[in-house]
Formats: sequence, structure tokens, C-alpha cells
Amino acid sequence: MDQDKNTHNGYYHSLTRNMLLGIILVAIMPMIVVSGIILYRFDIYYHEKVHAHLEELVLKHKQQIDSFLRQRLGDIRLLTSTFSLEELKNESFLRDRLEQLQQIYGPMFVDLGVINSRGIQVAYAGPFKLGQAQYSEAKWFQMAMKSDYYKSDVFLGLRGLPHFIIAVRENCCGEEWIFRATIDFVAFNNLVENIRIGETGFAFILNRKGEFQTKPLFDLIPNREPYTDFLGDNEKFKGGVRIIERDDESGNSVIYVATLLKHGEWLLVYQQKASDAFSGLRKTIRVTIAIVLLAAICIVSMALIVSKKMVSRVEQADKEKELMNEQVVETGKLASVGELAAGIAHEINNPVAIMVEEAGWIEDLLEEEEFKEGENLSEFKRALNQIRNQGKRCKDITHKLLSFARKTDSRIQEVDLNELIEELVILSEQRAKFSNVAIKTKFQEDLPHLRVSQTEVQQVVLNLINNALDAMEKTGGNLAISTHLEEGHIIVGVADNGPGIPESNIARIFDPFFTTKPVGKGTGLGLSICYGIIKKMGGDIVVRSKVNSGTTFSVKMPLPEEKTQRKPTT
Repeated sequence: MDQDKNTHNGYYHSLTRNMLLGIILVAIMPMIVVSGIILYRFDIYYHEKVHAHLEELVLKHKQQIDSFLRQRLGDIRLLTSTFSLEELKNESFLRDRLEQLQQIYGPMFVDLGVINSRGIQVAYAGPFKLGQAQYSEAKWFQMAMKSDYYKSDVFLGLRGLPHFIIAVRENCCGEEWIFRATIDFVAFNNLVENIRIGETGFAFILNRKGEFQTKPLFDLIPNREPYTDFLGDNEKFKGGVRIIERDDESGNSVIYVATLLKHGEWLLVYQQKASDAFSGLRKTIRVTIAIVLLAAICIVSMALIVSKKMVSRVEQADKEKELMNEQVVETGKLASVGELAAGIAHEINNPVAIMVEEAGWIEDLLEEEEFKEGENLSEFKRALNQIRNQGKRCKDITHKLLSFARKTDSRIQEVDLNELIEELVILSEQRAKFSNVAIKTKFQEDLPHLRVSQTEVQQVVLNLINNALDAMEKTGGNLAISTHLEEGHIIVGVADNGPGIPESNIARIFDPFFTTKPVGKGTGLGLSICYGIIKKMGGDIVVRSKVNSGTTFSVKMPLPEEKTQRKPTT
């Protein structure tokens, strides 16, 4: 009983699990797919948005820096075009011009100087003692003498402080001279340091040699990729800006945005860790995942509740179906008893006839005078013994018939399968003789007892025997019934050499109301009932058949768990 209950509970647990998984897959998978697609599209959009913002930022500061350089150059060129060389060579006048520029632009201009063609600074205004300074060997001076104006790289020079020079070349009285201004490094550096976004975003400027023109916020190595890649090819700057993502030495993804300044001589680089730049995206993903998880929990909870309710209704329906099946089993059993009635009646008539014959014989002996002398005493004993034996035989047959005809007892009990089948074979022997069928049995000895309903197993085996006898009713044949132990199951084989079952019918023989017997002879419920009984106890029925060769039914019934490890006795 416990095994049957456990089997049913396992089935309903499995059904609940399968329904739960089905609902979850149908409900959650589309949500996950849709959420994934939305996040994927949002990720692409967010990356494009961040890249576009950084490109706009760098271009804006490129314009500011280029404008700054152009304005400083314009200020110097205005002085050279407004005042003569003689005026600018006057240091008092030059200091006035410097003070005027500083009043307008603050400490942007550090000093002013006039240099002749030999590189000697003939006039100077500023905080350093650079009068008569020699610049003929300075690279910036040599470059300035070759063009109308020149903006140098940042260098230390004679003053030992970082600065850069804006110079204008002029010609007066057949002699070339240079008017130059020193731009404050701090003021220029602030223009670049103001490019800050997030916690890790910063900018700096490199020249063509990979030397810093501004002070970077963090320690960097300017002569490595991607900076050398940026400086290597100007044609890659489509639209004026180039943006890439690379991993740094620590394995962190970094965004690099670069643009060229000062006619391609300087490189403005902005860089920021991708994790910092896309922090908003990560927050959105976390919120989305939290919402999806919450929705998934709600779906799973509802799926669990719905699954349990549906399985509960299925279980109730199955119980009602089992009650109906029990009624059908009773009907089928009565039909089987009816088929056996003729054989059983003949089986009883034979011993009764013998009993009557022997009784008559005794009566004849009793009429003789020698009876009292005991001459026929042994004959009397033999006849009386025969009467007792045949009477007992009648009693056994009647008892078995009545036992089988009683209402099916579904209680689980210990059953010796060999004994049970032997009794059914005895009940079927007379009908087999009428059909010219020889029943042969081959039972494995010492089979473990089954814990099953005895009457249900009787119904299954007897139905298979009757079906075999029906199949061989006209032709006769052999019916082999066997039992053996196999992998924790007892296999009952019922094999006949009758006409067999057509292949087109094999798949339908367990269907309710399907029968190949003549109208009025079969209900089509026998095998269906047998199949339901065996399946209920966790077993199986397998049929193999070939037309004109016979049919074999193999009934597989599971052993109790504590007996599955028992080895078969040979």
C-alpha cells in the first residue's frame, strides 16, 4: 500500500514539477529575451551617446585651445603692425605694452622680447634677466626665422621653467627681426586640466615626439600605445576626432579620444576608464536585473500556486477514474468467470460422476451376503477413499471459483506469484483441453514475494490466458507461462503459437473498447484494464507478435525496494 502511494505521489510531484517548469519557461523566457534585447539596444545607444558626448567635448576644447593660440598670436602681430621696431626696442615702451597685455589677460603673458637676426635679444620686458640673451642656437628661434610666425613646443629654456613662445618675424630696413612673447604655462595648462568628467576622466597634450605639453593628472607613459598610434597617422582622424577603447596594464578598459592641435603638431588626448564613463549604464542594468528578478519571483510563486491547484484537480479526477476502473474491473472479471463456467462445470461433473458410480458399486456390494464376512472390505475402503478424494477436489475447485468471484480486494499483501499462477492454470486446464491447447509452465523457484493486490494480479494473468485460449480455440496449439527475476522485477511471460496479431493492431490493443473478437464475445476492456492495473503498480506490459507465428505478452512487476538487491536462485 505504501509503495502504491509513493508511486502516485511521485507521479503527481513529477507532474507538478513539469507544469511549473513549463509555465516558468513560457512566462519568464520571453521576458528575459525581451529584456535582453532592450538592454542590448540600450547598451549600443548608451555607448554611442557617450562617444558622441566625448567627441563633442574634445572638439569644443580643441576649438578653445586653437582659439587661445590664435588670439595670442593675433595680440603679438597687432603690436608689430601697430608700433615700429624702434618703439618696440625701447624697453620702457615694451614694459608698458607688457603691463597693458597683463591688465587685459592677466598673467597670461609672462614677458616680451625683441631679437635681431643674429639671435641676440636687443630689448626685453619681464621678470627675468634676459637682456642680451643669445638665442641663435635655440630651435624655436631657428624655426621662427623660417616663417612669418611660430608657436613653439613647451620647453624649459634659459629660465628653467616650462613655457612656450609665440614669435612673429618682421622685416625693417632690410633686416629681419623677431618679436616674441612667452605664454604662462600654468594658464595654458588650466585650459586642458578643466577637461574633467567623472572620477577618472582627464586630458593632456603631446607633441610629435611624444613629449607632454601639459601636465597630466595621473602618471602616464607617453611613448606607448595608443598615443604612438594616434601620432603615427593623421589620416585616421576622420572628422577631426578619433576614439578607441583599449585595455591598460591593469586590464581595465579605457576610452581614448584624441584630436590634433596647432596644425597637427600637437595631440590633445582625453582618456577615461570605461567603467566610469558607462557607470550610468551599469546602474540601469542593475536596476533592470533587479526588476526582472522580482518579476521572475512573482511568476514562479504564481506558477507554483497554479500548478499545485491544477495537479490537485488532476489527482481528484484520477481518484474518481480509479473508482470507475474498479467497477469496470469487476465487470470484466465477471465476464471472465462466465467464460470459465463451462470448463468448471465439466471439471466438477467428472468427480461427481465418479462419486455416484462408486456409491452405486458400494450399494451392489452391500446386497451380497458375503459383505459381513469382510471379503470386500478392501474394496469398500478403496471406494470410500475415492469418494473422499473426489469430494475434496470438488470442494477445492468450488472454493477457488468462489474466491475469484468475490469482490476484488485491492488491499496490498504478500503474494507468491508462482502459486497464484498455478491456481489459475488449474482453473483453465479444462477449457484448454476443449480447445486442444497444451499449457506448459516454467517457474523460477524461490521468487521473492510481491506486495500487490492478489485479485488484481489474478485478473491480469487470467485475462492473458483467456485471450491466448481464444486465439487458439479453432486451431489448438501450445501455451507457455513462465516467471523469472530480472533487474529488480519479476517478469511473467504468456506466450502462444496462435495466429498472432497484425502489426496495424498492436498499437491499439491496450485501447479501451478495441477488440478483434466477434460481436458479443468481447468487450474490448480486458487488456485496457490489465494495462491500467500494471501501470498503477509501477510495472509495464510489452507485447511481441507475428502473424501465423504467435504472440508473447511480458508482464513486468516491480519488487519491493528492500528486495530489489536479492539475487535470483538458480
